[in-house]
Amino acid sequence: MSRHAVEQLVAPLVAGLVVLVALLGLIGTAIRDPKPHDIAVGVVGPAPAADQITSALSSKAPGVFAFTTYDSEDAARAALDNRSIDGAVVLGPTPKIIVAGAAGDAITSVITTVFGSALAGEGGPVPVEVVHPFAAGDAHGLVLFFLVLATLISTLVVQVLLTVRARDRRVTAWLGVTAVWAVLGGVTGSVVADWIADWPFDVSAVVPMAALLTLASLATGTVMAGTARLLGPGGLGLAALIVVLLDLISSGGPAGSQFLPDAYRWMSPWMPAGQLFGALRGALYFGGQGVGTPQLVLVGWLAAGLILITLSAGLQRRAAPKPAVAPAH
Repeated sequence: MSRHAVEQLVAPLVAGLVVLVALLGLIGTAIRDPKPHDIAVGVVGPAPAADQITSALSSKAPGVFAFTTYDSEDAARAALDNRSIDGAVVLGPTPKIIVAGAAGDAITSVITTVFGSALAGEGGPVPVEVVHPFAAGDAHGLVLFFLVLATLISTLVVQVLLTVRARDRRVTAWLGVTAVWAVLGGVTGSVVADWIADWPFDVSAVVPMAALLTLASLATGTVMAGTARLLGPGGLGLAALIVVLLDLISSGGPAGSQFLPDAYRWMSPWMPAGQLFGALRGALYFGGQGVGTPQLVLVGWLAAGLILITLSAGLQRRAAPKPAVAPAH
């Protein structure tokens, strides 16, 4: 058997091992010991009582909560509405806990469990009020997160097929397909997710949802296209590793990045998946609050993708053979 034939047989095995180790290494390090970090909680009550509970919890569970004190319950509710905090604790003779349901089950569970235990007294369990809940048809936000996942993976599939099968290598052709897919995928994904969740959203919510999905698909698609055009199939594999796999892991999934190790939490604010998931929750459950920053991040990825595509076009022009000049007679 020739060396070339052996290499063709061995290459898939090596690639499989690389993917296996990469998946285990990335996912394993992210989920092996999940601990909450910097969960934003507002505290309302007399200063001595507020200081006492925040100091006690900061000592017993350092780094778990990021506290903000408020003068009134209305101020804390306003902070919940604009997504400055994920939960609020109202101290006093009849304490209560208020959580934003769409912040995610993991976060609200930590808040209610810890503060429910800390404030429990002879009056029994501390009442919990849920504001901004997920829709009844998607009570845990899982459909919404898998909409993010489906958007990224389907965009990757489009770019893989373009890399493998497209005969037209012009930048305009690639960008055209990428843009058409972004719109098609954004509209289709939002409508299908709405249907799966039993139609909880009207047109005023579905339109911004589709717009965010379109922007995310266009941003990630251009990055994938740019790396594929610059580096070939290997570049597309690198883009898939970063823009899909590492991106989804650093988002923390439905639980959120607050439960990930430091490296992943540092990365999360700059990656598309977590930003898209947060923007969708803001658009659907918080009246559009907290959508601006994710949009800026996605626009940044789009700009990076366009730069990569422009570089690939320049290199393609330089590598193209120049037409021969006919000798003068």
